[in-house]
Amino acid sequence: MPPATALAPVGELGFVEVRTRDVEAIVDHYTRVLSFEVTEQDGTTTYLTVGPDHHCVVVSEGEPTGRASIGLTLLGSIDDAEQALQNAGVETERRADPQPGIAATLSITEIGSGTPIHLYERMANVDVPTIHGLRPTKIGHVASFAPNVAEIQKFYLDLLGFRWSDQVGDFFIFLRCNSDHHAVNFMESTKNVGLHHTAFEARDIVHLKDILDTLAKHDVRLQWGPGRHGPGHNIFSYHPDPDGNRIEVFTEIDRILDERDPHWEPRPWHEEFPMGPKQWPLETPTANQWGPMDAAQLDH
Repeated sequence: MPPATALAPVGELGFVEVRTRDVEAIVDHYTRVLSFEVTEQDGTTTYLTVGPDHHCVVVSEGEPTGRASIGLTLLGSIDDAEQALQNAGVETERRADPQPGIAATLSITEIGSGTPIHLYERMANVDVPTIHGLRPTKIGHVASFAPNVAEIQKFYLDLLGFRWSDQVGDFFIFLRCNSDHHAVNFMESTKNVGLHHTAFEARDIVHLKDILDTLAKHDVRLQWGPGRHGPGHNIFSYHPDPDGNRIEVFTEIDRILDERDPHWEPRPWHEEFPMGPKQWPLETPTANQWGPMDAAQLDH
């Protein structure tokens, strides 16, 4: 349940847009290697899904920016969100039929990065069945760099109703908008900008293994993992797309099932019982409980 004071509370990460000079190569990676389905192509823009939403990834032609925009599903109406944001002095842009499958969006600008955030009520469904052993089940989260994590945390909490989930040191925050541990997370950096990684969920560790075997079959090598993070406790794997953007495939992420008593659903691998949101120390088990820390992943 989002805070009652949030201006335009959201409940789900809907999609991420990436820009590239080679749309065909990125789309090939998502379809041939990760078994996504193309639902529509509009000029130099391709829409892909793992189902049943019309799309969860948008690939468009342009200068590679990693994260060109993100889409979030509103819990209330677009009219109410527009009124509340405008009353608070937040600049908005409303568009009809901005993308296939979305009737209208209300766009705002993410503080610190200038990234467009598209808010919408719902997305059309498509008939795309799950492919057992290959296709991820959904988009999970988007991780990005930010010049000031305290500032961007306030933006997401106050405007969009996110909740604080965890923090590593004073530079890495995790924010949730539903029961999943995080839908967005931010690493503070004055050196790096844009996308850190985009993450997609596997049903369980067997499904994750099958996806990783498929990556190997296509000569795609992991950059890090498999391992288990501390914050979120998800079993993770990271690999690059053809532009070098990190893609995470994960499973077993922590969930809070009752916001009235916010602690993570008990798991055998938790360090504390009950375990709730907290600040984590910057040490190897925080990054990876199973093995070494990859310093490149935490380079900020």
